[in-house]
Amino acid sequence: MLLSEMNKEQLAEFKADCEKKYAEAKAKNLKLDMSRGKPGADQLELSMPMLDILREGADFKSENGMDVRNYGVLSGIPEAKKLFAEMLGVKPEEVIVGGSSSLTLMFDAVQRAWNFGVPGGEKPWCKCDKVKFLCPVPGYDRHFSVTETFGIELVNVPMTKTGPDMDMVEKLVSEDESIKGIWCVPMYSNPDGITYSDETVKRFANLSPKAKDFRIFWDNAYCVHHLTDKPDTLLNLMDELKKTGKENMVYMFASTSKITFPGAGVAVMAASEENIQATLKILNFQAISYDKVNMLRHVRFFKNLDGINAHMEKHKKLLAPKFAAVLDTLDREVGDMGILDWVKPNGGYFISVNTLPGCAKRVVELCKEAGVVLTGAGATYPYKKDPEDRNIRIAPSYPPIEELQMAIDLFCLCVKLASAEKLLSE
Repeated sequence: MLLSEMNKEQLAEFKADCEKKYAEAKAKNLKLDMSRGKPGADQLELSMPMLDILREGADFKSENGMDVRNYGVLSGIPEAKKLFAEMLGVKPEEVIVGGSSSLTLMFDAVQRAWNFGVPGGEKPWCKCDKVKFLCPVPGYDRHFSVTETFGIELVNVPMTKTGPDMDMVEKLVSEDESIKGIWCVPMYSNPDGITYSDETVKRFANLSPKAKDFRIFWDNAYCVHHLTDKPDTLLNLMDELKKTGKENMVYMFASTSKITFPGAGVAVMAASEENIQATLKILNFQAISYDKVNMLRHVRFFKNLDGINAHMEKHKKLLAPKFAAVLDTLDREVGDMGILDWVKPNGGYFISVNTLPGCAKRVVELCKEAGVVLTGAGATYPYKKDPEDRNIRIAPSYPPIEELQMAIDLFCLCVKLASAEKLLSE
C-alpha cells in the first residue's frame, strides 16, 4: 500500500511499528559500511597471481628493449599503451599510461588547464574572469571536489535515462564562454548506473562551445564492469569527434583500480595526439616516468583486452549476487510503498536511490545511529547540496553478502521510518 494513501491513524501505527523494529536493530550494535565503492576482499584475491609474474630471474624488458626498472618512457611502455588503447577504443599514440590513480590524472589535467591553458585556448583558465564546469547530477563527488578546489563554479545538469540533459548542455555551452568543461561518467554512471545513449554521445561530438578551450572530461571508469550477460554498449566518442573534426575536445580516463588493486593499479588518460603532446610537454617537468614495473606486470597478467574481459567475468560472479540481494530487498520491502525509486544498473559499482523529498539526510542519520555507514546524503551533488534532499548512493561491493543483507534490511527500515515521519509532519 502507498504510504501517501494512509490516513493519519494508519501512518501513526505504521511509524510506531517501524520505531519498535528500529530499536531492536539498534540493540544489535551493528558496525557495517556501505559508504564507498571498494572491491571486496574476495575480488582483490582474484589479482594476487599477478604479483608473482615478475619473480627473481624474470625478464624485465619492455617490447621496446627498455629495462622497466629504470628511468624513461614518460607516456608508458608500448605494450601497456596498446592494451589500454584497445580498452578505450583509441590509438596507442593517443594514450598516456600513468600511476595508480585516474583521479590524479584528472586533477592534473584541470591543473594544467588552469595554469597553462589547453590547445586551442587563448589563455590559462586562471586568467579568465570566471570559470564554470557542468556537472551531471547526481554524479561523482570526487569529480566535483576537483574543480571546486580551483574555485571553479559548478553548474548542475540533470541526468536523464539516456545521459545528461543534452538540450541544457548544448544551450549552456553555446551561450556561455566561461563554461570550460563537463564531467562525465558515460558508462554505468556513478551513481545512477546509466549508460549514455548513442544519440547523447553523438550530440557531445557535435557540441559547438562558445569557449574555444572547452573540454569533455570523459571518465570511462566502468567500461568493463558488467553485471549481466547482456551488458550495455557505449558509442566511441573519439571516433564520433573525429567525424566532426573536434577530437581535441575530449580527455578520456580509466584505470584498473577496481579491476586489480585499487591502491596499486594502473591509470590511463587518452586524448588527441595534439592534446597528448601538449600534456607531455608539461608533464616532463613533473615526472621522469611512472611505475613501468607495474605496467609490465599488468600487461603480462592480462595480455590483451580478452584477458581483461575474462578477469571481469570473475568479478561479475562475485558482484552480481550482491547487487541482486540489494535490488531484491528494495523490491520486497519498499517496492509498493511509493517512498523510494531507483535504477537497476547493468554494471558499475553503485545503486542510486531517491527518497521522498526531504528524507535522504534523515535516512542516512538513522542508518548511522543503528550502525550502518552510507555515503553522506548530498554527496552526489556539487557542494554536497542536493536541492530536494532525495538522493542516496548505495555501494554493495565491499561487505560480505551476509553483512550486506543486514545493512540493506536496516536501510529499508530507515526509509520507512523517515518517510512516515515526513508524511505525518505534513
